[in-house]
Amino acid sequence: MSDEALARRALALLDLTDLADDATAEGARDLCRRAASGPVPVAAVCLWPRFVTVAREALGDSPVRIATVVNFPDGDTPIAPVIRETEEALEAGADEIDLVLPWRAVLAGHTTAASAMVRNVKMRCDDKLLKVILETGEYPDLDKVRAAAELAISSGADFIKTSTGKTAHSASIPAARVMLNVIGMTGRPVGLKPSGGIRTLADAKGYLDLADAIMGPDWVTPQSFRFGASGLYGALIAAIDGATTGGPAAGTY
Repeated sequence: MSDEALARRALALLDLTDLADDATAEGARDLCRRAASGPVPVAAVCLWPRFVTVAREALGDSPVRIATVVNFPDGDTPIAPVIRETEEALEAGADEIDLVLPWRAVLAGHTTAASAMVRNVKMRCDDKLLKVILETGEYPDLDKVRAAAELAISSGADFIKTSTGKTAHSASIPAARVMLNVIGMTGRPVGLKPSGGIRTLADAKGYLDLADAIMGPDWVTPQSFRFGASGLYGALIAAIDGATTGGPAAGTY
């Protein structure tokens, strides 16, 4: 596959993200403009809950979906505020919810409350996508990644996502491999979203090659696989345009 074809494939799978601490409404509008106007529309924009209404107005009847985050980024919010945050985001027009798993509690063995949070948020989402962020870069070993992936899926996750992009260590190929193996043993459709630190076409290719090898070449679609990134967008556009750049595009997620 040529670099251009690979970039087009990856662009259609992108959740174009702005979760910067200093994000603004104008930035959200610009994010939506880029999401919808590129050579291939991205799968979704992902932004703070306070900008969901802005995104809904900006995107209009565009096929680009709106994702937002809850229990983000620390994963330590009590369940009641997380449920309320989810309900408000859905009422504002969110199509997808990215929920941070209470991963510290899970690592400490307190899995019942974590499972209850995922189940309750999924109940509110109904047919809207729920992506559960495991924060895999903070786990001591891959066995913990596997256990967290199994917990999230058994509790109702439609996608499992590697990272918030807010910690020192984000997505990794080993964690994604474990997550895909868990997905492969699941008796229902579940997607994968690598996120955090994915900035180049080579980064994207690594994850796509992994998914193709484990799940088969026809498995990856926007319904089963997403990239969560901000800087990746510029690298993909440059590859499609045949341009060369001196380094990664702007953006840190």
